[in-house]
Amino acid sequence: QVFPSVTSTLDMAVFEDLCVLGELLEEMKNQSPALSFGPLQPNRHVAVQGSFPALRVLRDFLLLKAESLSEKDKGEGDKPHQRLQEHGDVTESRNSVQDAPGEKQVVVLDTDIYHYMRHFLPKTFQAEDVVVSGVSNGDITTVCIESSGTRAGAEHGLKVKKRIENCSVKLQKVLWRERICFENHGRGEKQRYRRLCERLKPQYPAVLTIPYDTHIDVVGISSDVLEFAEEVRN
Repeated sequence: QVFPSVTSTLDMAVFEDLCVLGELLEEMKNQSPALSFGPLQPNRHVAVQGSFPALRVLRDFLLLKAESLSEKDKGEGDKPHQRLQEHGDVTESRNSVQDAPGEKQVVVLDTDIYHYMRHFLPKTFQAEDVVVSGVSNGDITTVCIESSGTRAGAEHGLKVKKRIENCSVKLQKVLWRERICFENHGRGEKQRYRRLCERLKPQYPAVLTIPYDTHIDVVGISSDVLEFAEEVRN
């Protein structure tokens, strides 16, 4: 499998007025030894790397911590765990916001899986009275599912959320990614790689290519991806 781990960026600023961030970071490290934590940056961001299950455990810990701290700060009108969810900085969310009518649902996906779903399975994101949008930040894409304030709209929103989650789990088990790097290549060489990928696409209809400035990600079933990448490199 090609998605054994992901990197997520946590915005610790939401806790700044409620606790000592350095102490909270140490508590997070003790709580989640399977995760790799970067240093606390001046902008209060921390990079965290690990598996989706381990990041889910950290997410739940932070939500409980936020609720506990908010109880001690009765003057805080906007609870920190609400703002944390709105930032979309905690990874894959099963119940990241309350499932109430008219409220926004959030699911965080691997970016390659999100693009693959959008390209090949667009109906996963579609439902009446529901608007789905995604914001990518490196390896993580935060998907927001907004429904109308009606009961039917809320039910449709929850169905879309569950459908996205189930589809993501299935794809994570079968999708592979090959990265074709060209960091040291000139602009003309990069264009040649991109044109070659476009010419190969009809031969590999289930393969998705995602171009970036320094590389091209090739996503799909392992056999197709490996053959596609080999043809490009050759």
